[in-house]
Amino acid sequence: MRQYSVTRIANGVMPLLGLFALLLLFGMGQALAPLILIPVIFASVLAAVHHAEVIAHRIGEPFGTLVFAIAVTVIEVGLIVSVMSANPAENAALARDTVMAAIMIILNGVVGLCLLLGGLRHGEQVYRQSGVSAALATLAALSVITLILPNHVTSLPGPQYAPSQLVFVGLISLILYGIFVLVQTVRHRDYFLPRPELAVDDDVHAELPSDRATIASALLLLASLVSVVFLAKSLTPNLEGLLHQMDAPLALVGVVIAGIVLLPEGLAAVRAARANRLQTSLNLALGSALATIGLTIPVIATIVVLSGWTIILGVSPKNEILLALTLLVATLSLSTGRTTVMQGALHLVLFAVFLFLIIVP
Repeated sequence: MRQYSVTRIANGVMPLLGLFALLLLFGMGQALAPLILIPVIFASVLAAVHHAEVIAHRIGEPFGTLVFAIAVTVIEVGLIVSVMSANPAENAALARDTVMAAIMIILNGVVGLCLLLGGLRHGEQVYRQSGVSAALATLAALSVITLILPNHVTSLPGPQYAPSQLVFVGLISLILYGIFVLVQTVRHRDYFLPRPELAVDDDVHAELPSDRATIASALLLLASLVSVVFLAKSLTPNLEGLLHQMDAPLALVGVVIAGIVLLPEGLAAVRAARANRLQTSLNLALGSALATIGLTIPVIATIVVLSGWTIILGVSPKNEILLALTLLVATLSLSTGRTTVMQGALHLVLFAVFLFLIIVP
């Protein structure tokens, strides 16, 4: 009981500590050292995972994972817009790099780690194939339309859409994501629900949190996510300086920042997989990838068209191949309703290839 109370107090204090660090950052500029920021960020991440799980347990699947995905994505969109507004010309490819990194981190890094650790602990894990197939099909369509098709249109030179095309793609992305959410939460909610006989962890049978506790967790989750995103943004100059000293590609900055932003969802997905709740784990991972495109691209497209900025969406030929390979492998490895460590190892290898080719292009 005492350990539970200490953990509960820590999860309540950490988001407030993150907001306090954020206030100090705004007041002192870059005076906060990375050695201070990094522990605060990770403490906020752990608190975010806890409060997201409280909300998910209270409102049930798949609404809990949906709330988590949308919360992180909305803040991520705000971060992209704030960085682009500082120098629109120099940051024209920021949205593309962020979305590409997020997809690779989620589909290969997070999913691979979930399948590997879940397989090591439970041998073989099962999930509802219908929901995962719907998510992967939607994700494949959104990824190709957003990141690959711009390289092959001819209205404008370069890997970008004309304004009318950008508006159409943003609208299509929002419609597809909206239909997926409708299917996930209303029309075919059972496709995304874990099988009751597979719920073996204590959390499933735990007493539901009260309305007051749920509201408090929602507020603390928002505080944690805001702290994580904007404190991570403040680390960007330090990362750029370190990479410059190491003569490493600056593209790694986007990967690191995207990784920090997605860390709360990633940890929650891994914990669910280790607890033999692979359905919840995949709901988190695939839902996050869908929200990254389905919400980010429409908002960015609207801002770009209204402001007259230029946005580059088409990825390089190398990343075209990696993205297509990732979607193909994900479709095949998640096509049977059962997973083992083999699928997890395969996705992690693809993630390692993605990272290695950034460093050694």
